[in-house]
Amino acid sequence: MYSQKRVEKLMATVPAFTEILVSSSDYQVARKRLLAETRRLIEENDDEELLLISGLQFALRLNCVRVFRQFLSLRSSKIAGFDLVKVLFDLAHNNKRDLPPDLSDAFLEDLYRIFRGIVGRAGIYEPLKKSRKKGREAAIARSESLNELCAVSDATIAKYRSGLEPEIIRQREDNRRRIMRFFDCTESEFADYQWQLRHIVRDAETLGKLVELSETERQSIDMARKSGIPFGITPYYVSLFDYSSASQYDMPVRTQVIPPASYVEAVQKNQGDCAKNLDFMREGDTSPIDLITRRYPRIVVFKPYNTCSQICVYCQRNWEIDDAWAPGALAPRDKIDAAIAWIAANPAVNEVLLTGGDPLVMSDANIRYVLESLSAISSIVRIRIGTRTPVALPQRITEELVALIARFHEPGKREVAIVTHFEHSCEITPEAMQAIQKFRHAGMSCYNQTVFTIQNCRRFEVSALRRWLRLIGVEPYYTFNAKGKEETDFYRVPLARLQQEAKEEARLLPGLSRTDEPVYNVPGLGKNYLRAEQNHLLLTILPDGRRVYEFHPWEKFIANSESYLHRDIPILDYLKKLEALGEKASDYRSIYYYF
Repeated sequence: MYSQKRVEKLMATVPAFTEILVSSSDYQVARKRLLAETRRLIEENDDEELLLISGLQFALRLNCVRVFRQFLSLRSSKIAGFDLVKVLFDLAHNNKRDLPPDLSDAFLEDLYRIFRGIVGRAGIYEPLKKSRKKGREAAIARSESLNELCAVSDATIAKYRSGLEPEIIRQREDNRRRIMRFFDCTESEFADYQWQLRHIVRDAETLGKLVELSETERQSIDMARKSGIPFGITPYYVSLFDYSSASQYDMPVRTQVIPPASYVEAVQKNQGDCAKNLDFMREGDTSPIDLITRRYPRIVVFKPYNTCSQICVYCQRNWEIDDAWAPGALAPRDKIDAAIAWIAANPAVNEVLLTGGDPLVMSDANIRYVLESLSAISSIVRIRIGTRTPVALPQRITEELVALIARFHEPGKREVAIVTHFEHSCEITPEAMQAIQKFRHAGMSCYNQTVFTIQNCRRFEVSALRRWLRLIGVEPYYTFNAKGKEETDFYRVPLARLQQEAKEEARLLPGLSRTDEPVYNVPGLGKNYLRAEQNHLLLTILPDGRRVYEFHPWEKFIANSESYLHRDIPILDYLKKLEALGEKASDYRSIYYYF
């Protein structure tokens, strides 16, 4: 539903647009006249009011005009299957019968914000105070203003807990002792990764004896297990939970491994043909041979093992995984050998991302076999190991395992790098740090890929993660927009928020703490760098408030290729979720101006 007051507010924002809509005989005539008016707004910039606004406000105004012109285009209407001009025309003429049934406040609010930008009143900039100070005096004034920026970010970052804080370490020691009593195990057993794997928590009944579960959490887990949906948590990772189900501090931990009901229901609906309905990244279209995915010229994904020590709900490959630490997860030796032979037969490939599942959950013998086989290929100069083991099962990173992997890391000839997946600063624990440091002491680099979700997207939340990552020896690498899969809508965040985070929060960190790149992983095509606006185009806003983007492939300017349409999460709906988490929507008001 939508509010008539919001309609009136929208129509009052740019009177020239409203006059055109009201006086036009139909929406096609209105389209032509609106295009002419927006062209005038771009070309005629000698208005007295415009001369008074700052350069940043003026640039924002031009950007909003450009985006609105894209909304007006017939091409956008055709591709998106929705004509925004017709809706504006019907609103102006009060043609309620012709309006889309799902017309929402999210649509009106997004458009209102863009209109505010067009008239130079976006409201995201304070009045510019010109300073007459020069030299040392100016430098001191600037330093003081930078201190103020840092004070705001530091105060916000301090809200997010790190697993290296003494109080949190003590709390988790209590958690561990409680879990050990339940399993009747010793400290040495708990520190043994094989014991951890044998005692993966696989049902709500067991988990509920270790920590409090809400009724919703319990029901979702039960639904998942009855449907054969993968679920599992290592006892170590359970020790990172707060005991109380009402705690908000462990939300980033719980929600990664406890599936929401919406996820379970969506997966149930598609279980008849998972490969067709749940393969969001279209790996089937980019797999020239079993176990291999190739989207880029020089690197391939190699998946010999399709299970993990625990299941991340939003994982793009959940549809391929039977269960946590499932038996029979290792591909047959003949398939592994065939995939390795294919890599050897394609010398253009210089790099292999060894992933799965989680390859470090394999036995030492199987890890050795795969690494020896890949290292025997002269064209391979880098092997990346994609693993969540340092986060979910750091006990697995033994001295023996690290020594085994380090054998194949030969500076000047071949690099072996670890790419892991910390989602939140609360996952950075003494055990995780020790695991990372073992790799670092062996000369290997460690990188992190963060998935940007509703659980870690608050102001400076990922900045807190980046700070701690650098301190334990991990370099931030990518921040991924959560996949646009229907079953994971619970986790998704608007693309504009990830762009906002990169510009307004990460930018306040020193360079080595913000080395990651915000990206959208385009199905079948690969990563799209969100900083570069020329790599995507905002086509329109749907009646329910979802923005529709056209993503261009990485081959742009190299070879012609199909684009991809993405329907995003409505910004207003997202801001309401943040308010439910205790945030102020006004702190995020510039989000509407990231396109």
